Amino acid sequence: MKGLLLAIDQGNTNTVFAVFEGEALLGQWRIGTRTDRTGDEYAVWLHQLLALNDVDSKRIGHAIISSVVPQALFDLKTLCRKHFHTDPIVVGENATLGIPLRIDSPAEAGADRVVNAVGAFIRFGGPLIVIDFGTATTFDVVDDDGGFSGGVFASGINLALDAMHRISARLPRIGVAKPAKVIGTSTVACMQSGVYWGYVSLIEGVVARIKKEYDQPMRVIATGGLAPLFDAATDAIDSFDPDITVRGLREVWRRSTAGEH
Repeated sequence: MKGLLLAIDQGNTNTVFAVFEGEALLGQWRIGTRTDRTGDEYAVWLHQLLALNDVDSKRIGHAIISSVVPQALFDLKTLCRKHFHTDPIVVGENATLGIPLRIDSPAEAGADRVVNAVGAFIRFGGPLIVIDFGTATTFDVVDDDGGFSGGVFASGINLALDAMHRISARLPRIGVAKPAKVIGTSTVACMQSGVYWGYVSLIEGVVARIKKEYDQPMRVIATGGLAPLFDAATDAIDSFDPDITVRGLREVWRRSTAGEH
C-alpha cells in the first residue's frame, strides 16, 4: 500500500480516526460526534493531532468511513476529498465486506456491526459473539465462516444513567463505576450497583441465551470504551480488543481495493 490509510468510525456518541501504515496502527483519536461539525473543523483538529504524534498528514493517500449518522457523513467525505485528496470507501455505499449477511434485510445491517464482525473474525476466527459497549450495547453473532448472523440490541449504559437522572427528579447524575459491594447504603451507591451489576447480569444472561440458541461453542469478544470495566467483572467475556472496529475497517478497505495496490 502506497501512502497511509485514514480509517474513520463514526458512532452516535464518538467519532474515531485511526491511521494505518500497512497493517501497523500508528494511532487513533476520538472526538464527540456532532452533525454540525464541518470538514474544515475536522481537518484543523486532526492535523494538529497527527503532527503531535509525528504522523505526516501529507502521506495519507487512502480513506475508509463507517458511519451510523447519515447527516454527518457528507462532512467526513469532504474532509477526505478536500484535505487528503482521496475519495473514501464508505461502508454501505461502495465497500466490499466479503462476508455473508445472514439477516432478514441485509441493507439494514449497521455499518459498525458488520465492520466489527470483519475485524473480530480476522483476529479470532469464529463462531463469535462480539459485544460492543457503545451508545447502545450490541451483541453480534459471527459464524465460523465469518458471516454475520444478527444479534441483540440493549440500551447503552450511559443512556440508562441519563434516563434515570432525567426522569427521576431526586436521582443525581452519576458516572459508571464498579461499586465496592452489591448492596448500596446511599442513593449513589444504590444507583451504581444497579447499573453496574445490572449490566453484568445483562451480559451474562444474553451471552448464555445466545450460546444456548446457537448450540455451538462460541468465543465472546468485547470492544468499546466501557468494555474494560466489565471485562474484569465476568467470566462471560473471553477477550477484550479495543481495536476491532478500526482493524475491521482496514480489512474492508483492503477487500474493497484488491487489485488496485
